[in-house]
Amino acid sequence: MKAQRNIWPYAIVTFIYFIVGFLTTVNEQLQAPLKVTFLSEAGNYKNTLTTSISFFFFLGYLINSTLGSRWVNRVGYKTTIIRGLLFIISGLAMYLLSTWIGHNYSDNAIRFSDVVLPYGFIVFVTGSFLMGTSAAVIQVVVNPYVASYDLKGTNDVQRLNITTGINSIGTTSAPFFVTLVMFSGTSIENIQLQQLLNPITALMLCILIVIIFTIKLPIPDIANTRLTTDSVKLPRSVWSFRHFALGVVAIFFYVGTEVAIGANLNLYAFELMESGNPVSFFGKTELIIAGKDLGIHALLSTLYWGGFLVGRIASSLLKDVSARSQLIVTTTLAASFVLIAMISDNIWFLVAIGLLHSSMWSCIYSLSIKGLKQYTSKASGVFVSAVFGGAVFTLLQGALADSLGGWRWTWIISLMCELVILGYAFAGSKRRGTDIIG
Repeated sequence: MKAQRNIWPYAIVTFIYFIVGFLTTVNEQLQAPLKVTFLSEAGNYKNTLTTSISFFFFLGYLINSTLGSRWVNRVGYKTTIIRGLLFIISGLAMYLLSTWIGHNYSDNAIRFSDVVLPYGFIVFVTGSFLMGTSAAVIQVVVNPYVASYDLKGTNDVQRLNITTGINSIGTTSAPFFVTLVMFSGTSIENIQLQQLLNPITALMLCILIVIIFTIKLPIPDIANTRLTTDSVKLPRSVWSFRHFALGVVAIFFYVGTEVAIGANLNLYAFELMESGNPVSFFGKTELIIAGKDLGIHALLSTLYWGGFLVGRIASSLLKDVSARSQLIVTTTLAASFVLIAMISDNIWFLVAIGLLHSSMWSCIYSLSIKGLKQYTSKASGVFVSAVFGGAVFTLLQGALADSLGGWRWTWIISLMCELVILGYAFAGSKRRGTDIIG
């Protein structure tokens, strides 16, 4: 039996995915401010510790994505997504506690060698882990639900691109939310931790309202996409599907480069500014409007994530272009842009990669779960755990930046990631005869 074609369940799930995108990027954009406020005495480990914020966020994906998959099978999509929203509340509560500790007990810290690590920062990365857990649980719902929801006039890649496009509105607006709302347009060197107290409290209240509405609104299950107590035990491992197993590897490297660029772009921009070679936008190195410093670094992130929005809207219109073809073209161009950015030391080529990264998730996911049928929900949980690549490569790049004394040549990591994805597009995504379920 096909899922109902009522657009509202699809719209609800898509809106919640907007929230996930928004808060994921808020978490990333807090890296630079927390580097200034919490890690001013971190010695030669500033970049490594700063990028640990993203590391712990995506660690939540690795550890708890299968938890979301088990919940989907046991209690259904709606209850699972509500539990994911409750994790957001707990993560924001830790952010609030971190800010309070940092403001009132700034001298309380762990000291080793020449590094001073405040307790408040440790509490914040704990909150980052909980936020990552919430994103993982919700994404386990969103991906199979959107891909399988039978909405008239759309196919699976289109629906995924529309949903991830709405998600991109969240990621695009988040950098300026951090700059203008959280820190009131204050220049990075003058930021104070207490500025976070009211915005975080407001975000918690907003999520609470969303939870109440979600409880009252219908999100029906979709037949044959999850295991129930009445389901027949699966006769084989989900890992036995070659195109799926290699898809998990591809998404690991994809999220690695997507997040590393999005999270570390503004750290690279600040380094260029400190070296006397600030990033300029139409000849201007500052973005002052109505006395507020919007920050060129925020603009870079907004344009990068905005590229996702534009690209996903464009990709959603490409009904007759296969996911494999889209993946080959975008990955080839992205690899070229990374190489040019390193050689020319031009940050704008990295910003432009957002446009190319935009449809990669949808393409890889669609190719990976193609034909899995009753294996879909279990595969989705495993697939989402591969988002941990965002933790590995972001932290690795931060450590490499500390080792090399700068960010320029660390983008070799992104180049490597793009080439792995390209290999999946050409060969890894092809299904064998044994991958066909009758």
